[in-house]
Amino acid sequence: MRRREFIALIGGAAAGSPVVGWAQQQKLRTIGFLGSASRSAWSEWVAAFVQRLHELGWIEGRTVTIEWQWADGSSERAADLAIKFVRQKVDVIVTGGTALLGVKQATSTIPIVFTVLGDPVGGGFAESLAHPGGNITGLSSQTPDLAGKRIELLREVVPSLRRLAIMANAGYPAVALEMDQVEKTARMAGLDIAPLRIRKPEDIAPTFEALKAPVEALIVLSDALVNANRIRINTMALARRLPTMYGFRESVEIGGLMSYGANYQDLFRRAADYVDKILRGAKPGNLPIEQPTKFDLIINLTTARTLGIEIPPTLLARANEVIE
Repeated sequence: MRRREFIALIGGAAAGSPVVGWAQQQKLRTIGFLGSASRSAWSEWVAAFVQRLHELGWIEGRTVTIEWQWADGSSERAADLAIKFVRQKVDVIVTGGTALLGVKQATSTIPIVFTVLGDPVGGGFAESLAHPGGNITGLSSQTPDLAGKRIELLREVVPSLRRLAIMANAGYPAVALEMDQVEKTARMAGLDIAPLRIRKPEDIAPTFEALKAPVEALIVLSDALVNANRIRINTMALARRLPTMYGFRESVEIGGLMSYGANYQDLFRRAADYVDKILRGAKPGNLPIEQPTKFDLIINLTTARTLGIEIPPTLLARANEVIE
């Protein structure tokens, strides 16, 4: 085959490929991405989202525009940014956590994909997991046995556990529901509970100081407020020699003892699949809400040594990652 014919053949094949050919026929689409925390806090998750979009043929600046906005843990700022996206008439909004309520209130027509949400049905964001209805769908981090698993793991590390502190943002309905579930599970396991309810960063120190009776461990329920203040929470927990259990690895990287929960990078990758389907014409209300399929156990050995805790070898063997 002559060189000119070979080049023509390759060029024809590229033009006829499903991704390239389809993208060339479409206008540049716009994704509004509204993070409930800061970009630095979500950096690894955002990278997973963008990488998956790329794999699906959506390349920033070439086949899609992404408008990045960050609420930095403020629900009021999230609501204002959501209105900005509506005025820009973006094609789809990607968000999660505490920012979702503001986005929901801003639009009932622009498709919304949430990356992480504890209870979409109980929170009033979907009719059901199988048939969300409306303009909202995405990934739920809700799992029925998650609270029990976290308590079980803490008991392996702290066999003498009798009284458990639970910190959560009481101002975020989805986390308040999760806290009720954790409290119920802990009581069924025979534990006494010390609830630490916060609503703003200024509540964290007084809440720790209000702890009168001794507690042996602390579970911290994740949301944008906690995520933005995880260094402060870890510092105060370590000062009180409290082993901590979180929902994701980023809090363990900076001093938390353990985390067990959904793999957030996987959830953000899967959120890109929803965006892809919607940009190609699917209705969000017809796309079932999916639950996590990957769970990670992360342990910080440096923190364990600081607390004077010996992690059982059997638990270390089950960990997805051990930080030293």
